[in-house]
Amino acid sequence: MTLELLAAPAGVSGVRRALRPLGTDVQLCASELVTNVIRHVGEGVPVTVRVWREEGGRVRLGVSDPDPRALPVLVAGGSEAESGRGLALLDALAVRWGVEQEAGRKTVWCELYTETGSDTDTPKTPERPGRRRPSAGALGHPSARS
Repeated sequence: MTLELLAAPAGVSGVRRALRPLGTDVQLCASELVTNVIRHVGEGVPVTVRVWREEGGRVRLGVSDPDPRALPVLVAGGSEAESGRGLALLDALAVRWGVEQEAGRKTVWCELYTETGSDTDTPKTPERPGRRRPSAGALGHPSARS
């Protein structure tokens, strides 16, 4: 699936709606990445959101924008901070994530498990040993298992 949009707060909810069938964790990560484009690159810039299935039950999400210099930085957000938790959420939910830079654009990507199942059959990954699929989805919402 590929979504083309201009970075704007209204576009974030459209991305969430389009990705609903893939689960809450994919929706949350996409929302955070598009919001980062709005905040750090600017409103109105073109954004491409791509989602596809990888081997082993993973979904790969990529959000591209036209500024290869505005790189994401994972910071420790304090409990009183009003922002700065987006990449921490992505880091907690994703099996792995990173940035691909090209001439004239960058893509921030992540891989997530979306299949449901028992904790005993949760695959481990060499990139992040012991990383598990979120059992109750983002922020503990039980409906994320659908």
